[in-house]
Formats: sequence, structure tokens, C-alpha cells
Amino acid sequence: MKRQHLAVAALSIIILALAGLVVYAEGQNKMSPEFRQQFLDSFKRTSLNTTPGDAMMLRILVESSGAKRGVEIGSASGFGAINMGIAFERNGGQLVSLEIDPKMVATARANIQKVSLEKVCTVIEGDALKTLPTLEGEYDFIFIDALKRDYLKYLKAIEPRLKKGAIIVADNVIQSAREMKDYLDYVQTSPDYDTVIIRSSMEKNDGMTVSYKIK
Repeated sequence: MKRQHLAVAALSIIILALAGLVVYAEGQNKMSPEFRQQFLDSFKRTSLNTTPGDAMMLRILVESSGAKRGVEIGSASGFGAINMGIAFERNGGQLVSLEIDPKMVATARANIQKVSLEKVCTVIEGDALKTLPTLEGEYDFIFIDALKRDYLKYLKAIEPRLKKGAIIVADNVIQSAREMKDYLDYVQTSPDYDTVIIRSSMEKNDGMTVSYKIK
């Protein structure tokens, strides 16, 4: 009888151990580059999301610059945040993503969690013009992709917290050039910035400004 109890106990331990291994393996799979890439490849993007080419450019800019503290203005459903989050994770950094739409906030948080980046990417709900002034510390990477006519307001709200050498990327600067003329004039003429317009994707027939904070 004792032997039967011991056998049952041993079998239970083996089953629990195997279950633990399965859970661990699933967690490891979610953290793998292959899992994340598959997730991004099958991501249901909308017109609010940045394109894959632009998202990859953002990832490369974050990682190559060694950025540690970033802000995204306009999360949408989290496609850009995930791409940048991968780079911030590699750099040992953090990304704060700001979004005004509660439904988008919930979707972005869920998508970020699916690829185990919730410790790297934090989505904050609210009007960016109100949430930006509440951020603390210095930042070295900014991505602006929200209300076009407010681009300069967004930059001015975070500018006091930008480190020397910070990179500021703004999306849709070709198709929406008129709406953000004040922003473009500022970053292209200010002695504090070097700025270039790039096209890393032709999917939207649009482009981004990349500005480097000189001082």
C-alpha cells in the first residue's frame, strides 16, 4: 500500500514538473526573436499604424543610437511601440507610449503583453499635451505620430527634457506638410537641430523627419 502511495506521489511530481517545463517553454517562445517576428508579420495593421519599413527604421535608430529613454506620441495599436520596444530592451532602456483613445490604449497594452515587452513599454492614456509635462527625467528618443497640427506643441512640451544627442522622429511629414509647417520650419532652421527627411517605406508614399539635438 505504501509503495502505491509512493508511486502515485512520484507520478504527481513528474506531471507537475512536465507542466512547469511546458509553461517555461511557452514563456521562452514568446521571448524569442522568431515568435516576435511572426507576431509582427501577422499584425493586423490599420492606417493609424506606422508601416513595417518605417517601424524597422525606428528600431534601428533606437538601437544604433544607444537610446535608453524614449517617448512615443501616438500609440495606435502598438505596432511601432513593439518594434521600438525590441530595441529598447536590447539597450536596457524603457519606452513610454502616449495615447488618447482608451480602446487603442487597451489594444496596445494587450499586444505589447503578447510579446512580453510590458516591462519595457508603458502605455499611458490621455491627451499627450497634458501627459507630456508630467513625465520625469531626461529622454534621448522621441517619435511623434499623433495630431499633425500639434507636432510643434508636442516637441515644445518635451524639449526641456531632451538630452544633448537626442533623436526626434516625426511621421507623415510629406503628406501632412501643410498641417505641420510650423514644426518643419522649426526643426529645419533651429541651430539646435540637424534635420533630414527620409523615406524608408513607399507603402504610404510619405516620409519622416529625423532630427538630432546638437545642444
